[in-house]
Amino acid sequence: MLKKIEETVSFIKSQIYFQPELAIILGTGLGGVVNEIKIKHSIPYSEIPNFPVSTVEGHQGRLIFGEIGGKQVLAMQGRFHYYEGYEMQEVTFPVRVMNGLGIKTLLVSNASGGVNPNFEVGDVMIITDHINLQPNPLIGKNIDELGPRFPDMSEAYDTKLIKEALKVARHQNLKTQQGVYAAVTGPTFETPAEYKYIHTLGADAVGMSTVPEVIVARHMGMTCFAVSVISDLGIEGQIVEISHQEVIEAVTQVEPKMIAFFKQLIETI
Repeated sequence: MLKKIEETVSFIKSQIYFQPELAIILGTGLGGVVNEIKIKHSIPYSEIPNFPVSTVEGHQGRLIFGEIGGKQVLAMQGRFHYYEGYEMQEVTFPVRVMNGLGIKTLLVSNASGGVNPNFEVGDVMIITDHINLQPNPLIGKNIDELGPRFPDMSEAYDTKLIKEALKVARHQNLKTQQGVYAAVTGPTFETPAEYKYIHTLGADAVGMSTVPEVIVARHMGMTCFAVSVISDLGIEGQIVEISHQEVIEAVTQVEPKMIAFFKQLIETI
């Protein structure tokens, strides 16, 4: 894997002429955040050595390099998922590359189903912790150059960044929730019994991404912050049939607020 990381990092460095300070992974329906980035360069995933290619609607599939909030950033417009058939090492490979580029802060967004009865569609949940119900991306031979065999996960999501995010949300009058995100494999949306099970475990929202990326980032000592847009409800008595298109539409309604939120948060980092 080290050789592949080095090859990809070398290729990207040959394409850009500045040092990104932080990275953003944009989830379903949130790709419009790139409209606020002063783009200096973009590379389709299909042109990047060793990169997978996103196959999910709502995920554009390119690396964006530019400036937002006064910071030089790398943004992934579209991510990879275990349910697409990729191995976990492939799903999280871009995070390895980010670290190889010298980036030490990772911001992540996603869409998720709310299982907390106090949540509503359109709520923005700042992730404070997670429950991993997917294969762990660190299973297999450990590469000591990347991180320890048994990385600590007592603070997967940086408390300082969470405090800053809450300040930004108050300043913008953005309604936010805080909670635990459970990651499942998908691609099926959950059954009512599964929603109940996930909430019983202690989760407030459930989705199919983010956690593998955060685990790998923390393995390498990167600082992480993540936010989830509640796109549907998995609450008894409020569960309705849902489609991926409806998830995109629900998130799109919140996207302008998310853009402003991310932009100001980046300014404060």
